[in-house]
Amino acid sequence: VQLQASGGGLVQAGGSLRLSCTVSGRTLSTYGMGWFRQAPGKERDFVAAISRSAGTTSYADSVKGRFTISKNYAVNTVYLQMNFLKPEDAAVYYCAASRSWIATMRSDYDYWGQGTLVTVSS
Repeated sequence: VQLQASGGGLVQAGGSLRLSCTVSGRTLSTYGMGWFRQAPGKERDFVAAISRSAGTTSYADSVKGRFTISKNYAVNTVYLQMNFLKPEDAAVYYCAASRSWIATMRSDYDYWGQGTLVTVSS
């Protein structure tokens, strides 16, 4: 299984970005999917997760109401729509796949993408 993340970039505070993570090797319905982020000098933190069926989602408190995770089974891709971005959202964002139905713990994820950098200017 390979995960390819993309969509990062530079955006002004208050702006939006959409991250994509394309899964190859297995169908998307096999995995619960998640996004994590890691700022310089900090731990890799949970951001959002979506269940295998896409019927259940979970978000970190810091992004609730601003970020939306979704799946497109037709193109085997999971998205993270990020709105109203803040400087504290700046980080490398990683997508990950879990054999669990849905997971919020980093240790529950089995496969990781390479990360995509999000920079937010104030």
